[in-house]
Amino acid sequence: MTIAPADPASVTPTETANDGPGTALLRTLTDLTADLPDTDPGRVAAAALRGRHAGSDEAELRELATEAAAGLIAEDPAYSRLAARLLTRTIAEEAAGQGAVSFSASVAVGHREGLIADRTAGFVTRHAARLDATIDPAADDRFGYFGLRTLYSRYLLRHPITRKVIETPQHFMLRVASGLAEDDSTRAVDEVAALYGLMSRLDYLPSSPTLFNSGTRHPQMSSCYLLDSPQDELDSIYDRYHQVARLSKHAGGIGLSYSRIRARGSLIRGTNGHSNGIVPFLKTLDASVAAVNQGGRRKGAAAVYLETWHADIEEFLELRDNTGEDARRTHNLNLAHWIPDEFMRRVNADAEWSLFSPADVPELVDLYGEEFDAAYRKAEAAGLARKTMPARDLYGRMMRTLAQTGNGWMTFKDASNRTANQTAEPGTVVHSSNLCTEIIEVTNDGETAVCNLGSVNLGAFVDTATGDLDWQRLDETVRTAVTFLDRVVDINFYPTEQAGRSNARWRPVGLGAMGLQDVFFQLKLPFDSPAARALSTKIAERIMLAAYEASADLAERSGPLPAWEQTRTARGVLHPDHYDVELNWPERWAALRERIAAVGMRNSLLLAIAPTATIASIAGVYECIEPQVSNLFKRETLSGEFLQVNAYLVDELKRLGVWDAQTREALRDANGSVQGFAWVPAEVRELYRTAWEIPQRGLIDMAAARTPFLDQSQSLNLFLETPTIGKLSSMYAYAWKQGLKTTYYLRSRPATRIARAAQATTLPVQQATPDADALACSLENPESCEACQ
Repeated sequence: MTIAPADPASVTPTETANDGPGTALLRTLTDLTADLPDTDPGRVAAAALRGRHAGSDEAELRELATEAAAGLIAEDPAYSRLAARLLTRTIAEEAAGQGAVSFSASVAVGHREGLIADRTAGFVTRHAARLDATIDPAADDRFGYFGLRTLYSRYLLRHPITRKVIETPQHFMLRVASGLAEDDSTRAVDEVAALYGLMSRLDYLPSSPTLFNSGTRHPQMSSCYLLDSPQDELDSIYDRYHQVARLSKHAGGIGLSYSRIRARGSLIRGTNGHSNGIVPFLKTLDASVAAVNQGGRRKGAAAVYLETWHADIEEFLELRDNTGEDARRTHNLNLAHWIPDEFMRRVNADAEWSLFSPADVPELVDLYGEEFDAAYRKAEAAGLARKTMPARDLYGRMMRTLAQTGNGWMTFKDASNRTANQTAEPGTVVHSSNLCTEIIEVTNDGETAVCNLGSVNLGAFVDTATGDLDWQRLDETVRTAVTFLDRVVDINFYPTEQAGRSNARWRPVGLGAMGLQDVFFQLKLPFDSPAARALSTKIAERIMLAAYEASADLAERSGPLPAWEQTRTARGVLHPDHYDVELNWPERWAALRERIAAVGMRNSLLLAIAPTATIASIAGVYECIEPQVSNLFKRETLSGEFLQVNAYLVDELKRLGVWDAQTREALRDANGSVQGFAWVPAEVRELYRTAWEIPQRGLIDMAAARTPFLDQSQSLNLFLETPTIGKLSSMYAYAWKQGLKTTYYLRSRPATRIARAAQATTLPVQQATPDADALACSLENPESCEACQ
C-alpha cells in the first residue's frame, strides 16, 4: 500500500489532556522536532492517534507516528529525520529487551545464541571497556529514515527464537569492525575504532556481504566471484554447477564465462553425435541459480559472458526473450558480451564477421589484442567459420536485446586485458567481468577470482565553505578502508578451494565510491559540466593515489602479494601509465613509484566502482557515480510504499520561496522532473536534471576520464527513455571508442509527459521538447548521435 500524507489538522496538548498515551506521544514528538522547524509534531501525532486501536501501547503509537512521519517525507525531507529518530528509539528498546544494553552485552548475547564467532567474542570480551566507550550514541542521528529502516529490516542480528534485534545500529557497525580485527593487540583496537568511526559517520561502508557476516560464525565477506569457462567436457561443466551452487549459497554474486563450450552442431567424437550447444547447459545453470538462494537473504544471481565470435551467439541473444520455446530460455541469468576490438572495428567498417565453434578454435578464448586478431583471421582464412554475417547485423541484434531486456551488457575484452595489472605474464587472461561489470580479474580452471568491496561516501567530504573536498580526510579514509579490505582476504570464509587459492595469491580488493551526485549538488555543478568531469577525475586520481600508498604500507609491513612478480606494477608500470593523462599530484606519484619499486604492493588490484544500491541507501546518498534517476521516487518498506523527494532540490526551492503545494503536485505529475517548471530559474533546472535528461555522452566521457584511475572497472548504467537501435548503436560504439572497459544495464522507461502537470496546477508548465528522430544516430559518426548529446 501507499501511505497517504497525514491530515493537516494538528493535535494540541489540550485535546490530549485526558489521553495519557497521546499526551506522551505529543511530548516525545515535540522534543524530537525541536531542531526541525519545518515539521509539525501535532500533525504527526494526529495521524498516529487516528490509527490506534483500543489497547494500543506506547510502542505501537510510536510505530504509527513513525509511519505518519515517513508519509510526509515527500512534503518535507525533515520528516525523514523525525521518522528515523522515532525508529531509533524503537530499535534501542527492542535490543535492550534482549539484553543488548551495551556493545559488549550485545556481542555476548549473539555469541550465546550461536551467531557471533568465538574469535570476535573473545576480542570484544578482552577489550570490553574500551570498545563500549567507543560507541557514539549520537551517531544514529546521521541516518535518514529509509537508511535506518534498511538496517533494521535486513542487517541487524536477530535473536533466533524471538526474532527481535540484539544490536543497535552502532553495535552493528562496531561488531562489523571488530570482526576484522587483526589480533588482540592495542593497535588492533585502535584500528577497529578507526574503522568504526568511518562507518558511524557514514564516510565509508563495506559491501553488504561484509556487513552481513563480519564477526559472525560464517564470515563470508566477499561480494563477487568470477569463474573461468568450464572446459569443453561434461565433468568440467558439472563441476562448475557445483561451484556456482556453493558460491551462490554463501551470498556471492557470480560472473561466469561460457566461451569454451562447443557450439550447437559440433561433433561429439566419443558418441559420433552432435552437440546441442551452450543453451541446454545454461538452462540447467539457470535453474540452479534460482534454486540456491544467498543464505536466505537474497536470491542467487549470476551473469554469463560469451565472446561474440561464438557460433551460439544468436541463440544466446534470445535467452531472455519472453516468447519462444521455454526450454531455450533462461529467466534468472544475466547476459553479457565479451567483445574483442576486432568485432567493433568490423562493425565500424561495415565488414563481415565470422562465427566459430570453440571446438575448432580453442585458442581464441585465451588470446587478446594483436594475438587474438591474428589467430581470428587465420581461422577465417582456414575456412573454420560456422557462419559469416555482416558485423552490423549481429551488432543490431545485440542492441535489440539491450533495448528489450536491458541485458546483453557490452563489455570489452581488449580494453580490460591490456591494462589489467594481473596480465603481465603470458597465459594470465581476464575472461569476463562479474555480476555487476566492475571487476576485472584473471581466471583459469584452477582459480576463481574473488573481490572484496567497499565504498567511500564522497558526499561526506565536501567543504561547501571552500567549494572543494577535504582531501586530507579523504586520504585517511581510503587508507583505513584499504587496510580492512585487505584484512578480509585473510579472515574470509571461501566456499570453494579455487576461490581461496586465487584470493590468497592475488589479494585483489575493490574500493569504490558513492554519492558523486551529492558532491555535485552541494557544489552546484551540473552533472555533465566540464567542472564536474574534472572534479570526478581528480577524485578518482586521489583515491587511487591514497589506495596505492596504503597497499605499499601493507607490503612493507607484511610483504607483497605472493604473485607480485607476475604483475605489471612489479615491472614499473602503474595503471595510469597506460593512458595519456596529466596528473594532479605528479610529485606524490613519483614518490609512490619509488616506494613501490622498493617494497612492492600488498594487492594486485585496488579500485572498482560497484553499484552500491543498498549501502548508498543506508548512507542516505545517491548510488555510486550515477546521476539521480528522479527528483521524486518511491521507497518500499515492510510498512508500505513511501515517496521520497530530493532534499537538495527542496532546500533550493525553499530558498526561492516556491516549495509549496502547487510545486509539489507539479513535481508528482511530472514524474520527478523540474524541466518544465518555468517558475524555477534555468540554472536550477539544469542542476536538477535527471539521468533521463542528461546527454549520455556526458556520462560516457566522465567514465572514460576516470578510467585511468580505476585498475578494475565501474558499473556504468546508461539511460534512454525511448531506446532505438540507432541510438544504442551509436552510444555503445562511442563508449568503445572512448576506451571504456565495461558497461552495465541499459535503463529505459516510458517517456515522461511533463505537460501533464499543467492540468493539475495554474503554474506555467512548459511543453517537453519532442524526441529527435532516432535515425539521426549514425555508426559512421557516433559522436554526433543525439542520444550521446
